[in-house]
Amino acid sequence: MASFISLSLLLLFLNYPFLSLSTNPEGNALHALRSRISDPNNVLQSWDPTLVNPCTWFHVTCDSNNHVIRLDLGNSNVSGTLGPELGQLQHLQYLELYRNELTGKIPKELGNLKSLISMDLYDNKLEGKIPKSFGKLKSLKFLRLNNNKLTGSIPRELTRLTNLKIFDVSNNDLCGTIPVEGNFESFPMERYNNRFLLLFHILNN
Repeated sequence: MASFISLSLLLLFLNYPFLSLSTNPEGNALHALRSRISDPNNVLQSWDPTLVNPCTWFHVTCDSNNHVIRLDLGNSNVSGTLGPELGQLQHLQYLELYRNELTGKIPKELGNLKSLISMDLYDNKLEGKIPKSFGKLKSLKFLRLNNNKLTGSIPRELTRLTNLKIFDVSNNDLCGTIPVEGNFESFPMERYNNRFLLLFHILNN
C-alpha cells in the first residue's frame, strides 16, 4: 500500500513538475495584479510566478523576512484595474502607483493593509468612492488620491487616522462637506480643490 502511494506521488510530480515552484500568497497577489494590467514597456517582465517569493522582482522591495513592504510602479505607463488581491500584502508599507492609466474603483480591501505608511494613487483615472475601509489604516501618513475621477464624499472614518500628515484629494469630482476633525483641521484647502466639494463648503459656512 505504501509503495502504491509513493508511486502515485511520483507520477503526480512527473506530470506536474511545477507544483513545488508555486509562489507564496504575496507573490500570488502581485501576479494577480499583473494579470489585470497592461504593461507596454515591459516593466513587469521579471515578475516570474514560479519563483519561491517575489523579492527578486523589479519594483518590489522585501524586508529581511522576505515580506513585501514596497511596491513601486509609479510613472510606469501601466493601465488596467486594481483588484482585491492587493489586500493580501499584509506587510506592505508603501504603495506607489501614481502617474499611470489605472481605471475602475479603488478596492476596499486596501483597508486591510495595516502596515501601510504611504498610498500614492494620484494622476490616474480611478473612479468611484474613497473606501471607508481606509479608516483602518492606523499607520498611514501619506494619502494622495488627487487628479483622478473619484466621486462621493470624504469618508468621516478618515478622521481617525491620527498619523496622517499629507492628504490630497484635489482635482476629483467629490462633493459634500470637508472634515474638520482630527488632523483634517490642519490640511490646506488646496488639497480639497474639487468644484462641488468647495461650493458645498462655502454655502454651508
